[in-house]
Amino acid sequence: MFVKQLYTGCLSEAAYYIESEGKAAVIDPLRDIDVYLELAKERNASIQYILETHFHADFVSGHLDLSKATGASIVYGPETETSFPIYKAKDGEVFQLGRVQIEVLHTPGHTVESTCYLLKDENCTPHAVFTGDTLFVGDVGRPDLSSGDLSKEELAAMLYDSLQNKIAVLPDEVIVYPAHGQGSSCGKNLGPESYSTIGEQKQTNYALQSKSKEQFIKEVTEGLGDLPLYFPINAKINKEGYDSLDGIMQQGLIALSVEEFKIKARQPDIIILDTRKSEEFTQQFIPGSISIGLEGRFAEWAGSLLSFDKPILLVTEDGKESESIVRLARVGFSRMAGYLKGGFNTWKQAGEPIDMIIDIEPDELAMDIPFDDKLVVIDVRREPEFADGHVRGAINIPLDEMNDPASMANIEEDHNVYVHCAGGYRSVIAASLLKRQGIHNLRNIAGGWNKIKEQEKIAIDKEKSVLN
Repeated sequence: MFVKQLYTGCLSEAAYYIESEGKAAVIDPLRDIDVYLELAKERNASIQYILETHFHADFVSGHLDLSKATGASIVYGPETETSFPIYKAKDGEVFQLGRVQIEVLHTPGHTVESTCYLLKDENCTPHAVFTGDTLFVGDVGRPDLSSGDLSKEELAAMLYDSLQNKIAVLPDEVIVYPAHGQGSSCGKNLGPESYSTIGEQKQTNYALQSKSKEQFIKEVTEGLGDLPLYFPINAKINKEGYDSLDGIMQQGLIALSVEEFKIKARQPDIIILDTRKSEEFTQQFIPGSISIGLEGRFAEWAGSLLSFDKPILLVTEDGKESESIVRLARVGFSRMAGYLKGGFNTWKQAGEPIDMIIDIEPDELAMDIPFDDKLVVIDVRREPEFADGHVRGAINIPLDEMNDPASMANIEEDHNVYVHCAGGYRSVIAASLLKRQGIHNLRNIAGGWNKIKEQEKIAIDKEKSVLN
């Protein structure tokens, strides 16, 4: 028996490869399937099953392309309805994979079709459970995703029953392999580990500790942040199907000269997306570009901030074109319009206009605050981060809300705008969005809150302030 976790950090997502006697199954594959095909080829195995734990909302699954490439069956649990052929497994059904068995455990709650898969070894002893978004390390899946007409409270009640009757009863030594780790928006407070055991989770995870159903429902439904805007889009794609990744790659990998790029950039609703490192972007960029650097949670922020129905022109570091397209496709983007051949340097060498964002150190902010009554600090961290400490008088506009014109209502042309996040990645994205909205008198605070809070001369509050 061979089990491998394939973890993708920028999405906090874990897929799994299980193999016995040359027969393999893949659980919750990403859209770019080469890693699974190559692994099976290296191990001289054939992929028999593609096991989906539920309709993923935070990424587009590779189930269709992987099935087409291998002939493997796409398996979902009960209560699943799709627009493409699947094998709908029954609760308790067992799949033989070489000398091991995989048992289907229908565990509704995160969604109605949510299903876990219990792996039993050659001796039919429970070895590991692949919990999808039903159970994480330290948390459970949020119950407020769209699932018919059910309320989050009704789904939470179902989740409680699933955990108590299907998961908590497993032996303590069974390994817990969830679909996500820390940083995922699919739960409230996931732990840093990417796997655990049933015994450890019984000791540390509130969801598996003895309590009433009512108390559980209250705990899992309180404090849920807003869902990322792209979650419903991805869930729908996973349910209804999608175009092949190969076609998207062909569209995106069209190399454009500067003149060809300029012609496309003048088209209505075009998005110029610059995926270079944020510190490179601030120094110089094509006017009107949006910065989302590959070094951060790229796909998540692209999905939260960009329109899925608008074509995307790419400016990338040389050699990063394919990676940029793949990571966009992972969250459902398909309208690729090509990339600038040679990247930004080609644009600069052609003598085309460039823009920049001024980076400043926190000590400069400390010097400016007392003497500038037009100074405005925009903190683009999430509300809980802001509430835990922020610059006195700062405005909190979380990054995922910055495309909302209402959030900019109090920003005026004569304001001197200083933007920051926790470390610097999100603030550069925010600054590029502000530039696109015509706000050019701005500065990016290098190092963000991590450096600002070290400045003794900057007053700190833990209560929200608003701009008057």
